[in-house]
Amino acid sequence: MTLKKSALTLGILSALTLAACSDPAPENADVASDAAIDAPTTADDAVSTLISVEISVAELQTAMTNGELTAVAITEHYIDRINKLDKTTNSVMEINPDALAIAMQLDEERAAGRVRSALHGIPVLLKDNIDTADHMKTTAGSLALFGAPTPSGDAFLVQQLRDAGAVILGKTNLSEWANFRSSHSSSGWSARGGQTHNAYNADITPCGSSSGSGVAVAANFTVLAVGTETDGSIICPASNNSVVGIKPTLGLISRSGVIPIAHSQDTAGPMARSVADAAALLTVMAGVDPADSVTLNVATSEPTDYSNFLQTGALAGKRIGVMRSLFGRNAEVDALMEQQLEIMSNAGATIIDLDIRNTPEINAAEYQVLLFEFKDGLNKYLTKRGSFYQSLEHLIRFNDVNRDTQMPHFAQEIFVEAQAKTDLQDPVYLAALNTAKIGSQGILDGALQGNDLDAIVAPSNGPGWPIDLENGDNGGAVNYVSSAGLAAISGYPAITVPAGYINGLPVGISFMGSAFSEPVLIGIAYDFEQKTLARRAPE
Repeated sequence: MTLKKSALTLGILSALTLAACSDPAPENADVASDAAIDAPTTADDAVSTLISVEISVAELQTAMTNGELTAVAITEHYIDRINKLDKTTNSVMEINPDALAIAMQLDEERAAGRVRSALHGIPVLLKDNIDTADHMKTTAGSLALFGAPTPSGDAFLVQQLRDAGAVILGKTNLSEWANFRSSHSSSGWSARGGQTHNAYNADITPCGSSSGSGVAVAANFTVLAVGTETDGSIICPASNNSVVGIKPTLGLISRSGVIPIAHSQDTAGPMARSVADAAALLTVMAGVDPADSVTLNVATSEPTDYSNFLQTGALAGKRIGVMRSLFGRNAEVDALMEQQLEIMSNAGATIIDLDIRNTPEINAAEYQVLLFEFKDGLNKYLTKRGSFYQSLEHLIRFNDVNRDTQMPHFAQEIFVEAQAKTDLQDPVYLAALNTAKIGSQGILDGALQGNDLDAIVAPSNGPGWPIDLENGDNGGAVNYVSSAGLAAISGYPAITVPAGYINGLPVGISFMGSAFSEPVLIGIAYDFEQKTLARRAPE
C-alpha cells in the first residue's frame, strides 16, 4: 500500500502524539518513579555484605532459607544499585513500583512454609517488549506505545515467573522494536530509553537487541533477566557483556504477549551470570501455552528441571564440531577459541573440524521472511493491544511526525520495506520461508547427524565496536564475528558462555545443537564454564 500522508492526517496524529507522550523521559528517567523514591533506596550494610556482587540464585535461596536474607531485602538491594549505578550503563528503563509489595508477599509465604520454586523471591528484569499487566509500560522502546493501554494480561512467560515466585523487578532498555526499524541503528538505543552502554566499557556497544537485559545482569543490577531473540538478540548482548544467554528451541517458551518480529524465529530466553542460574530460569519459563500452538511439543509436555543437567564431567566422551568458517577473520578471537578447544579436548571431548556456514541465499530468504512476518504479527499485536496506533502504517506516520524524538539518529527504512509486503499467503513469502528453514536446518542436521555430533561450537561474537549513534553499528571496524544465524533461522537452540576477554572486552563461546537438545547443551556449557571460570565482574 502506498502511504499517503496528508497535512490533515499528520496534524491530527501529531496532536494525539503529543497528548499521549507529553512527558516520556529517555535515559533512565522512569527508574526514578515516585514509588522508587518512596521505597528504601539504601540497603543496610549487613545486607550488602551478604549479597556478594556475583551471588547466585542457589546462594540467595540458602540465605533466605537460613533467615539471613529476605526477598524484600534482596529487592531493595538491587533497586538501590540501579538507582546509584545505572546512570553509566542506562540498562534499566523502569523499576516495577509493585516490586517491594510482591517481595513482601513472598516473604510471608516463605514464613508460612510455602516456597514456590527455586526462583521464590528472586528478582528478574524483563526486556521492554514483554507484556506485563501491571503498573509498568510495555513499549518496545518506542514513544508510540508510551501512552498505549496496559496489556490486558501478562505474557505467558511472565505469568510463569509470577507463579514460580519470582519478583518482577522492572523493564530493561533494548534496541527499539528489537532492532528491526533501520539497518543503520545503534544497538541498545531506543527513543524511550536512550542509549544503553556496555557494562565493561561505556564507549562500546552492548550489542542488541536485548541490550539492557545483558548489561543489567553483567553489572549486577539483578540476579536474572529475560531477553528475546530473532537472530542474535540474546546471544550477542550476552557474549558482549560476559554473561550466559540461552536462545531456546522455537517452541520451548511461549511467544504469547511478546511484541513480535517473526513468529518463525522469535523466542524469549534466560540471561544470567552462570549456566546454573540460566538453567533455573529456563525451567520456569518453559511450558505449554494453549494460546501458542508451537509449545505443544514433546519437550514441554512434561515439566523439566534443567538444573538436573548441570554435570561436571559432561564434556567427557562428547563429540563437538567446530564451525571453522568463522575462523580467520580476527586473529585474537581465533587464538582465544583455540585455547577453549584445547580445554574441551583435555576434558575428554573429541573435537571435529566442520566446513559449514550460512549462505547468502539463506540470509536473503530470512530477511524476506522477517519483513512479511513483522508486518503481519505487529499489526495483530497492535490491534489486540488497543493502542491508538493500530498498524505498522500508523507507526511509520508516528515516526515521521515525531522525527526529532523518534528518529534523531537513524531512519525507518526497514519499517517501510515491511509495510510494502502483502500477506502470508504471498508465494514470495512461502518460498523464502521454505528456503530459510530447510536450508538452515539442513546444514545443522547434516553436520550433527553426519558426524555423530553432540553439539557444534563457535565463537559467539568478537569484541564489541565503539558506539556511533550517527553512523550506526559497524562490526567491520573490529573484524566482527557472529555465529547466531544458523541456530536462529533453523529454530534450534544455542547457549553462549563467557570465554574470556580481548583488550578488556568480553568474548563468548556458543554451543549449538539439534531441536530440543537443551539438556545436552546445558551439560556441556556447565562443564566448560566450571573448567574455565572465565567470567569476571566489570570494574
